[in-house]
Amino acid sequence: MSKVPWDQVVSFSGLDVAKVILTAFVVLFVTKIQLFHDRLSALLIALPLTSLLAMIWMRAEGQDSGRIANHAESTFWFVLPTLPMFLVLPWMLRNGWGFGTALAANCVLTVLLFLALVAILKPFGIRLL
Repeated sequence: MSKVPWDQVVSFSGLDVAKVILTAFVVLFVTKIQLFHDRLSALLIALPLTSLLAMIWMRAEGQDSGRIANHAESTFWFVLPTLPMFLVLPWMLRNGWGFGTALAANCVLTVLLFLALVAILKPFGIRLL
């Protein structure tokens, strides 16, 4: 990974404010739907809405197709180690684990699976870090 240009990361433009508002609206909308329909909410959140928004914003900011393609491909690899959480967390909650403990355990599990995936993919020329 290259050095992060923090001055650019922490500066905000009008477009950045629009991004925050639209993205927050998507999250709010999905959580409101969850109040009356768990599965529809899960379906909407399972759609790669944040990734799609990020790619749209990248394009709007003039980033080239190669960078957007790299983003999409990296997102694929980063999603894989998160998937077990969606089976392990419900199992833990249904078996008496407290929410905070179960969530923390799943965060640790996800990090470990991510590190394992990095090690597995490295010999194939896929570098995630």
